[in-house]
Amino acid sequence: MESNLIVKSNEKMSVKEKLSILAAGARYDVSCSSSGVGRKGDGTGIGNTLAAGICHSFGADGRCISLLKILFTNECIYDCKYCINRKSNDVKRASFTPDEVCDLTIQFYRRNYIEGLFLSSGILYSPSYTMELMYEAVYKLRTVYRFQGYIHVKAIPGADPALIHRMGLLADRMSVNLELPTAEGLKKLAPNKHRKNILTPMRLIQQGITQNKNEIVVYRNAPSFVPAGQSTQMIVGATPESDYHIMTVAENLYKKFELKRVYYSAFVNVNEDKDLPALPGGPPLLREHRLYQADWLLRFYGFEAQELLSESKPNFNVLLDPKADWALRHLEQFPVEINRAEYRMILRVPGIGVKSAQRIVRARKCGSLNFDDLKKIGVTLKRALYFITCSGKMMYPTKVEEDYIVRNLIDNKERLPFDRDGMTYRQLSLFDDGQALCESS
Repeated sequence: MESNLIVKSNEKMSVKEKLSILAAGARYDVSCSSSGVGRKGDGTGIGNTLAAGICHSFGADGRCISLLKILFTNECIYDCKYCINRKSNDVKRASFTPDEVCDLTIQFYRRNYIEGLFLSSGILYSPSYTMELMYEAVYKLRTVYRFQGYIHVKAIPGADPALIHRMGLLADRMSVNLELPTAEGLKKLAPNKHRKNILTPMRLIQQGITQNKNEIVVYRNAPSFVPAGQSTQMIVGATPESDYHIMTVAENLYKKFELKRVYYSAFVNVNEDKDLPALPGGPPLLREHRLYQADWLLRFYGFEAQELLSESKPNFNVLLDPKADWALRHLEQFPVEINRAEYRMILRVPGIGVKSAQRIVRARKCGSLNFDDLKKIGVTLKRALYFITCSGKMMYPTKVEEDYIVRNLIDNKERLPFDRDGMTYRQLSLFDDGQALCESS
């Protein structure tokens, strides 16, 4: 269904010009990451998806630079106050055709510039109209061009459920942007969007994944449906919700929709609007960083949102990571004896990650561990030493007191992702040369 309207509106614009516009328009979407799914090519096409995921470089705000990350169009019928592509903005507009998306993906893949495609879009005429064009592009890419690499597609709220289901049989991952943490925030800043419309395709994708798993058990050759799962994105700082509120929303999304990832995007003020907050200090990147750290604790460390924050303590400590902050508020549970503590408690020690905790549990079956052993295992002792003992002894004479530990942890100067030797980060342009790549990685 290649629209004559699309062709007509772009007839004087080269594909390179469109790419420049639509790659730039996609940079505010951070919800693309490694797939975690394995699928070998069958020998009849090009590309494959490795189980280790797509190889990327990330900027401080989590933006991926290894996929062909584009909008199908930056035309939009909506007027979201925070979006650069809102209909009331005077920006240069462009739209790809399905064949142009296919040709670009194949050309960039063959040049080893990319390993997959991330395709999002503004809303052209209607959600279903746009979703059908995106489906045509991905369908051709899979069947005509025989591309078997990684594809991540944004599902458009309000689109025909049948289109979303058909897309799920072609894409590795799909995502639906929650946009803002609350329905109230959405009503204020994105009055054309509604929470129910956003959650509906999320539920459709979740149900499709569950049904597909059952079908694969019965029919081994059943086609996969979104094998890498679904994700979403929330803008942080555009509305006044606390970190506690945001983490509670994320926790509910993980539990109710079985999402693979929730992404947090620090609000970047690209529009002049009285309803948008002033940002004298720039985008809240440190806050975004803390939310990602806390999200990791929810997904891999067994924490719950109400353990990390509460109504009385609604925001994360800017000086300490959430795990260390939790430990300092629960010093009665420390120090932990490494040679006897259960796995769950070892995971909660600052400086001990999931792999290190697993190695500790395995290694201590062969004998008692000391601090040299922990260092070899990969424990960050400069953080963990305040919270652990080995055979009843601490590494150094140490006070288990909050002020003392805080002073020493802060003195270690946690390295934040946007403050590495004074460097700043930006999304890599597809037209940058090798020197620019070295400077941004």
